[in-house]
Order: sequence, then structure tokens, then C-alpha cells
Amino acid sequence: MQESTLTNESCDAAMVRHFLHITDLTREEIEEIFDLAVDVKDKFKRREDYKPFRDHTLAMIFAKPSARTRISFETGFVRLGGHAIFLGPDDVGIGKREAAKDVARVISRYNDMIMARLFDHAHLLELAEYATVPVINGLTDYNHPCQVMGDLFTIMEHRGSLADLKIAYVGDGNNIVHSWLRMAARIPLHFVCACPESYMPDPETVALSRTAGVSEIEVLHEPGKAVRGADLVYTDVWASMGRKHEAEERRAQFSGFQVDRNLMQATGKKSVFMHCLPAERGTEVTDEVMEAPYSLVFDQAENRMHVQNAIMLKVSGKR
Repeated sequence: MQESTLTNESCDAAMVRHFLHITDLTREEIEEIFDLAVDVKDKFKRREDYKPFRDHTLAMIFAKPSARTRISFETGFVRLGGHAIFLGPDDVGIGKREAAKDVARVISRYNDMIMARLFDHAHLLELAEYATVPVINGLTDYNHPCQVMGDLFTIMEHRGSLADLKIAYVGDGNNIVHSWLRMAARIPLHFVCACPESYMPDPETVALSRTAGVSEIEVLHEPGKAVRGADLVYTDVWASMGRKHEAEERRAQFSGFQVDRNLMQATGKKSVFMHCLPAERGTEVTDEVMEAPYSLVFDQAENRMHVQNAIMLKVSGKR
């Protein structure tokens, strides 16, 4: 009999649950994670002795620096009883100093989970392919699933329901948009992306979302038209990390796409505002909108931690 070419390590890798895209989850699993996030958030508020990750370690790989991602993952994992290890760009040079598949196999032998915030999405996919522990996507140039999971949880918390929800995103068709499109392939909503013609989202991801037949998807180039009837207006910086050298050019291209009081009023509803942060106040959004009573910016920032905790519990089988 011919022996299997699979090693124990590759068998283990095939059985591990990762969170790389929102579409890695079913609708039912997204709802389960939200229910779990409610419970975990409540436990945190009451300062319960809840330590499911006691004696566990989380390796946090940062090719892209971030305040919120590091603080939320590290704080959350520590409060769940574990120990989080920060690995910056000079500690792990994925794709430069060392192949992602080598990093994955080494870290898997030391740690119980990996969170990676990277530039190249292909590096994340390779990391997950070879890791024998769960890999959580903390952001890539392609998508930002933890952010949008936290955002939708915040909307649900604020509205009490996700029924008849229209979301208007105004700005660059970037990784946030890709994650909203993948969310729309699972949760019914009306999602509109208003962007300049040169900054449209990935067409394959738009097609994936539309083909799912779950939500109404539009890509427009007129912010005023896009926000009409929207329950939520969302924006992000016009030049993301790695694109800052294009900032001046983008300012010209995105003229008319700033979220200000007039654009919020153009919804015709008592709409809320969201931004994934960091915000360049006075550029993609005015200070007035950021500080308005309808701004949920800091609620969504807080909920990132609670939803990420729920995701880590889910993929690790702790809940």
C-alpha cells in the first residue's frame, strides 16, 4: 500500500478553523458570534473572572502598524486570561526576510493562535495554509473583516435590528468596502458604494456579492444620490497606509466626496455615521460630523474588541 504523503503537520493544518474573510462564516455563525459578543461584553463590563484563554498565547504579526488593532487584540486576549505577543515589522519580515509558510509553521509550534495585520493578502493566505493554529485576519490591503464584523454588531446594538438596513459608503473602494461586500453576501442589506470612477472596488468581489443574491448592491459615483434613504453613512481615509504618497492626487480626485453636515442631511433620515479610524478630520469627514450625536465612531471602536474576542473564541472552539 502506498503511504500517504501528508505529514501530521499538514493534516493538522487542514483541520484548523481560520477567519480570513467574512464569507468564511455562514449567516448563522455570524449571528452566533454576535450573541457571543453580547455575552463577552457583558462579562467584561461586570469584571467577571472569565479566563477561557488561560495559559494560551496569541502571536500578533504586524507588517502594518496600528493603534486600535494592537490595543483591541492585546487587551481582549489578556482579559480573557491569555498572553499576547507583539511582533512588529522588524521582528517578522513576512515575504522579505522569511517566507510566510515558514513563519506559520514556526509560530504554530510556539503559540495557540495567530493574528496578522499585513499588506499583501497572498501572505495571509499562505500563512493560513501552513499554520496548525487558527489565523485571524487583522487587516490586509484586500479586506478588513474584524472591522466590519464589529461595525455590523454596533449597528445591531444601536438599532436593535438589522432589518431593512441601507448602508452608504462614501470614498475609496478599498478593503473596508470589500469586507462590506462579503458581509452583504451573508446578511441581507442594501449596500451602496459611492466612489470616483478610478477608485472602484474589486470587480470580482462585487460580482461575488451580487451572485450570492442576498443583498442589493450598488456602485455609484454621486455621493448625494448614494446616501438618499441611508440608515448609515460610512467613510474611510482617502489614502490608506501604503498609499500616503498619493494623498495630494487623491484629494483632487475625491473632491465632493467629503462627509459633511449637508451630506448627512441628504439621507432624508435620522442616519448615523461611522468611520473605521484613524480619521483625517477636515478631509474625508468634517470635525462636526465626527463629534455629532449621531456619530457611532467610538462605539464601533470599542466593539471591535468584543467582537474579535467572540471570533477568537469561536474559531478556537472555546465557545
